[in-house]
Amino acid sequence: MKKEKISAVVPCYNEEESLPLFYEEIVKVADKMKEVEFEFLFINDGSKDKTLSIMRQLAKKDKRVRYISFSRNFGKEAGMYAGLENATGDYVAIMDADLQDPPALLPEMYQSIKEEDYDSVATRRVTREGEPKIRSFFARMFYKLINKISKADIVDGARDFRLMTRQMVDSIIEMKEYNRFSKGIFGWVGFNTKWLEFKNVERVAGVTKWSFWKLFIYSLEGIVAFSTAPLVIASIFGMLFLFIAFILIIFIIVKTLAYGDPTSGWPSLVCIIFFVSGIQLFCTGIIGQYLSKTYLETKNRPIYIVKETEKAKK
Repeated sequence: MKKEKISAVVPCYNEEESLPLFYEEIVKVADKMKEVEFEFLFINDGSKDKTLSIMRQLAKKDKRVRYISFSRNFGKEAGMYAGLENATGDYVAIMDADLQDPPALLPEMYQSIKEEDYDSVATRRVTREGEPKIRSFFARMFYKLINKISKADIVDGARDFRLMTRQMVDSIIEMKEYNRFSKGIFGWVGFNTKWLEFKNVERVAGVTKWSFWKLFIYSLEGIVAFSTAPLVIASIFGMLFLFIAFILIIFIIVKTLAYGDPTSGWPSLVCIIFFVSGIQLFCTGIIGQYLSKTYLETKNRPIYIVKETEKAKK
């Protein structure tokens, strides 16, 4: 009887320090899980260090290792999509190379799918130890906000680390949108998901590639991708200020008829103009975000471009 296969998809960007350590750990887990086969699919997302060289070396010594190298940096979302699209396993796991996603959880994740009839087993952090407090605060606020304004089921502390069945992976691959927010996509496609909780693990080597600003932009991507609530807010602002303007017009007319028309102070007028103009620009910016995403989608550009694989080397 042919063994089932697990594909471990690992997006990498400048991970020369952590990649060898990750490989050692994932191999230990794979050797213990003798009931399944493994393939390790590394995605080189335009790394500028020796990440690609390490992938080549690993592919030479281990037939289970495959790699895809992009022509430039397309981002982690593109890396995950490329991995899902090219994985050949019956089950596919998405993992980070920095060992913040413990490979030791894979046996439990696999057993949960096989024995408890789940389509996916995902992980979430129950602590944020070692993370800046302000970053943790905004992260929690984002999860609360996105779950209130969208239909996507995104759990607080959710990691990209999850093991999925082939059926769920195929459903995700069918969503070929250019502007991707995988945490929302995982929830949107549905399927029965079990959540495993674990304490936050520090990077084994290297430094994080996610600055506060990059995470902020990524959160905006998620809101725009899975909710039209900002457009509704812009409309509400418009109706609110229309109502206020109507009340003020009536007030000015009544005041003029009753008391004459004394000259009002210009500072209050300037403040009102600046305030209303700011609201208008804010609403225009919201509309611009949606238009820009629509513009990018209509271009129909590829999500990623492959420069090299283990089969077609440079």
